[in-house]
Formats: sequence, C-alpha cells, structure tokens
Amino acid sequence: MIPSLGARQVHDALPWTPLADALARAFARPGDTTVPVRHAHGMGGDDTLLLMPAWHDRALGVKLVTVVPGAAARGGRTVSASYLLMDRDTGAPRALLDGEALTVRRTAAVSALAARHSARADAATLLVVGTGALAPWMARAHVALRPGITRVLVWGRTVARAAAVAAVLWSEGLPAEVALDLEAAVRGADIVCCATTAHAPVVRGAWLAPGTHLDLVGGFTPAMREADDDAVRHAHITVDSYDGAFAEAGDLLDPMARGVIARDQVVSDLGGVLRGERVGRPDPQAITLFKSVGTALADLAAAELVMRTPRFEGGVA
Repeated sequence: MIPSLGARQVHDALPWTPLADALARAFARPGDTTVPVRHAHGMGGDDTLLLMPAWHDRALGVKLVTVVPGAAARGGRTVSASYLLMDRDTGAPRALLDGEALTVRRTAAVSALAARHSARADAATLLVVGTGALAPWMARAHVALRPGITRVLVWGRTVARAAAVAAVLWSEGLPAEVALDLEAAVRGADIVCCATTAHAPVVRGAWLAPGTHLDLVGGFTPAMREADDDAVRHAHITVDSYDGAFAEAGDLLDPMARGVIARDQVVSDLGGVLRGERVGRPDPQAITLFKSVGTALADLAAAELVMRTPRFEGGVA
C-alpha cells in the first residue's frame, strides 16, 4: 500500500523557503526534466480531464485534474486533482498526493520566486486580485519570501468574499485588508497579483505606476485574460515556461495575434532569469510582468520535496 497524503500533510511538508529553493533548482536546470505540454481531453459536455506528466532520471509523476462543472449539484467538487509520484527505475507508485494542495502551494511559490527577481527590492504593498482558492496562498507565499511587505490588499468582485479572505489572512498575522476600489488599489500597489478565472481584462495598464510588478497566474487557456493590452504592451515580460506560455497564455497570445506585442517582447523564462542569462527587472521604473500558466516541472519538484521530508523519507507516512 503506497502512502496517500492529504492536503494538510502536503502543506506541512512544503515550507515556503525550502519549496522556493527546490523550485529554483528545478527551473534553473529545465533540461534535466522532460515536461510535455499539458494534455486536455474533453469527456463530453463541459467536463474535462487534464494530465500533466513530468519525469527525469530519478522520478516520474503525473497530475490528474478533472473539471466537472455539474459535480457540485451531485455533491462533488467542480475541480478535483491528485498527484501520483512514481519510481523512475521501476515505474512503481511511490505516493498519492492531494493535487490541489500541491498546486496552490507550488503556484504561489513560483510567483513569489519570480517576484524576488522582478519586483523592486523596496516593494511593500501587495494587491491580490481574486478571492478563489488560490488567492490566500498567493498572499502567504509573497509575504513569506519578501519580509518587506507591510500591507496586503485583497480585491474581489464580491466585497464579502474579499473580506472573508482578508479576515483569514489577518487571523494568521498578515497585514491584510479589503480593497474596495480596484483602480486605486492597483495604482498604489508595488506588486499586483491576479489569481482569477477572468476571460476579459480586470487590470488596466493605465493604472500601473512605474516600477510595478504584475503577476498573472489565473489564466490558463488562450481565451482567458486578466490584464489589458496596455499592461502587456509596456511591460518587461517573463514567463514560467516558453512552451506553456506560447501554447496557453491568453494574456500573451491574444495581443500577439493582433500585433500588439511581438513574441520577442517575452524576454525570458524563469529559468533564464535564475541562471543569470536575463534580468527580471531592467531598471527601477520598469513595469515587469510574470505570466504563469503552470508547469508539471514545478509539480514534480514539489512532490519530490514532500517525500524528502523526514516523515515521508523512504515512502513511509
């Protein structure tokens, strides 16, 4: 019987700093890991199965995600995820991990890692746009990896939901409060983190002050947009992976298709920045943009870190 690790166990095994360090090593050496583009399969109606495999010479893993919009009416969840980690030499399963916990943790850590190199060193105000499952984790990761953040603003289309997220963060000791006016919040933020499922732009480039870092993590299909053309046009752009971004990032693909930006305006992937081949921030006044669509490289690195913790070393829970 292989160990099955629930959400709490996965979160406990992935402290922010060790996770960011493990991700940095993985992104800096992408050639070590084979990462096929995400597989998406329609299962009839609006139901979708997503498969995200990755492997290297020591481990093999695959994340399985189901998107079933009608599940809630039947007592289920719209999105469910599991991660199966396997031994690379034998193919034998090593552990089954809660996929949602793994995803929110590594997604937030990747963004905070990118901000280390793209946000200004004196960045103090973080704005989280969105109130879904990912939103509080974005705040936790950025604050943990950037102690200089002294204010966390949370904006959502529903004030009550934004207040609920802010209250949870406040109870954990984070300096969180609700932002009622999105434009004013964006204008006053040093780091703007969008974690929405928007299909039309939410953040306007005209609102971004010089020196702002814009973090776009919610959109994961070509039809999704979180920022408008002006935000992208004037930004110094980095992506989590070229393959994923140029296949799925609507925030980039849409303006590229219309000639708003050229492909070479995407100056680097995260690995290139971490290796010192490119810079995440060219000057203090630049508007920087990090676009993440998610990569199985990060899933595998995080899953391996879980299994290297003393409690799970050797595959024993």
